[in-house]
Parts: sequence; C-alpha cells; structure tokens
Amino acid sequence: MLTDFVQHIAAQTSLTPAVSRAALGIVLNAAERQGSAVASQIFEKVAGARTLAASMGAQVGASTGVIARLIEQTPGGREAVAEQTLRNLQREGLGHAEIGALFPAISSFAASEFGIRGFGHLGDMFGSPRTATKQVRSVA
Repeated sequence: MLTDFVQHIAAQTSLTPAVSRAALGIVLNAAERQGSAVASQIFEKVAGARTLAASMGAQVGASTGVIARLIEQTPGGREAVAEQTLRNLQREGLGHAEIGALFPAISSFAASEFGIRGFGHLGDMFGSPRTATKQVRSVA
C-alpha cells in the first residue's frame, strides 16, 4: 500500500517516486509531531508509513524527545514545525508548485483509499492535536 501511495503522489505531482517517498515521509513525520489525527489514521492503514516518517524525521533532524514534541504543539512550536517542513521539502528539491500539489495528492489518496477526508493543505494536515479528522481546520 505504501508503494501505491508513493506512486499516486508521483503521478499527481510529477515528482520522481524517490522524491515523492521522501516528501511523504517528511509530511507524515511533521504531522505526527503535531499530534495529527490524519497521520494516526494513515499509520493505522498503511504498513510502513510510520517507519518512513521516523526514517525521514531522523534524516532531517526532527525532534524525538517527549518535551520537545510537547513544545512543538504550542502555537510557536506549530509555526516552527510548519516552517521546518517547508524547508525540508525544499531541500528534497520541491518548489512552490510541487509543495502546492503535494498536500492535495496526499489528501486524494487518503480519501479514495481509506475515506479519510478533511485536509488538503499544510494547515489542515497538522490541525489541532487529538481532534477528529472531520473537525480538522487550518491553523495557517
């Protein structure tokens, strides 16, 4: 299923499968650090997604400590995570158009394959911690 997810992103964004995989890992890692209900649901349904997120998090130097993750869920921390996510995606070679296409590609796959709806851009993906996916709203 993870391969299908990556292939979908590649087809929707014109990124290579390798870059699509890295981008998905970066986004899922950041979303998990924010306590995203969307990330939790994807981890439950896609084998290997949590490992990909952890691997990309280690590669980009994402925080792993409990205290650091709690700080990341404060308003200032949420902003810092969003900015770092964009920088990490840019380091992988994504430009504005590719980043703009990435979130709808993730959203459309999650909706069609799992019925997970309610996000389509960065703010929706991170949402409020521990909120139901249907209640996720933009913070950006």
